[in-house]
Amino acid sequence: MKNFVEELKWRGMLAQMMPGTEELLQKEMVTAYLGTDPTADSLHIGHLCGIMMLRHLQRCGHKPIILVGGATGMIGDPSGKSQERNLLNEETLRHNQECIKAQVSKFLDFESKDANAAEMVNNYDWMKDFTFLDFAREVGKHITVNYMMAKDSVQQRLNGTARDGLSFTEFTYQLLQGYDFLYLYQHKNCKLQLGGNDQWGNITTGTELIRRTLGYENEAFALTCPLITKSDGKKFGKTESGNIWLDPKRTTPYKFYQFWLNVSDDDAEKYIKIFTSLEKEVIDALVEEHKQDPGRRVLQKRLAEEVTCLVSQPKRDWRNLTSRLSLMCLTVCLSSRFLRIS
Repeated sequence: MKNFVEELKWRGMLAQMMPGTEELLQKEMVTAYLGTDPTADSLHIGHLCGIMMLRHLQRCGHKPIILVGGATGMIGDPSGKSQERNLLNEETLRHNQECIKAQVSKFLDFESKDANAAEMVNNYDWMKDFTFLDFAREVGKHITVNYMMAKDSVQQRLNGTARDGLSFTEFTYQLLQGYDFLYLYQHKNCKLQLGGNDQWGNITTGTELIRRTLGYENEAFALTCPLITKSDGKKFGKTESGNIWLDPKRTTPYKFYQFWLNVSDDDAEKYIKIFTSLEKEVIDALVEEHKQDPGRRVLQKRLAEEVTCLVSQPKRDWRNLTSRLSLMCLTVCLSSRFLRIS
């Protein structure tokens, strides 16, 4: 069985982790979760690093849970945001959840008979009947305002960096996310939360809430991936026309493929480790081949092929392909893969 932490390290996908995390992962099959934003009916490539973390986690023998933030999506997360999000109704959130699961099922195995089969949960299911008084008594009393105020995500919204300040609704977000971790710890034996590095403050609030609520002998852990940027320092995944979506109705497979094909040499070397499941030996050979003749763009072509095929693959058979899927693009990807195999 592969070492999950070592896998993330060589891929450049590890930013921070709490002491004891690697030891826990080596000792037992660990259930870990990652939260995702349900405010759209499709993920975009900004979500891919987190999804790939879950993919590697499962391939290393551990159990991934993806949490759709139905309840927290109705509030908004201040982490790394300059404005409060629009709030969604339940019908929209449920629709978005089903669409997201269909996309994530191409990366994770939800149907496995093994103990580490992937699961999807929605925090709305356990928050919808949780009254404010219950929340204040059972959760709020364990975490001080001083502790919450010290978080970078809160400070950035209060010190003038953000124009709109911070509403009380958003201020409570870290407690809500912390309660998610507590709930999954109690009901799913989930001991590890994964996320982007901008979520470190919220995740560690969850580990602290678990200890303060259940006793300090109850340990929970945190691990984050770095925020992905381009070689010029600009935000990854954003183009002049907006996000690059996984849904072919929002971003065509051709445009999706072209995005990866057109990244810089430096970014291609970084992204092929993060956004594909290729083994280290294969990637090292591709990097060396690319250096011999950069004009052939070997890295970019393989990166574009791997990610496009992974995102566009049908779940079961050809009839499941959406009418907007570019069959030509998929055929080219699969054909080149077949040629390498044969």
